[in-house]
Amino acid sequence: MDQFVLWGSYCEDALIKRTPFREEHLQRLSLLKEEGTLITLGPTKCNRYVFGIFKSEDIEHIRSLIKDDVYWREGIWTDFEIYSWTQAF
Repeated sequence: MDQFVLWGSYCEDALIKRTPFREEHLQRLSLLKEEGTLITLGPTKCNRYVFGIFKSEDIEHIRSLIKDDVYWREGIWTDFEIYSWTQAF
């Protein structure tokens, strides 16, 4: 199974705009974590960017997970890039 790094951006006023969708978002992340797909995910301290690490057989699976997330659908996340990642140690 490959590992992938996600980098993305939040919209302006994301902390306010995410409020109605936060519970749905966190519940989904919990399920992804339980199944072993999500390793970690969260905002940078400045709340402008999102960072995550995922495990999957292919990058398209991760891309579809992001596009299915309520934060993407509602414009809280504004863009993202996914990179295949090799853990050195």
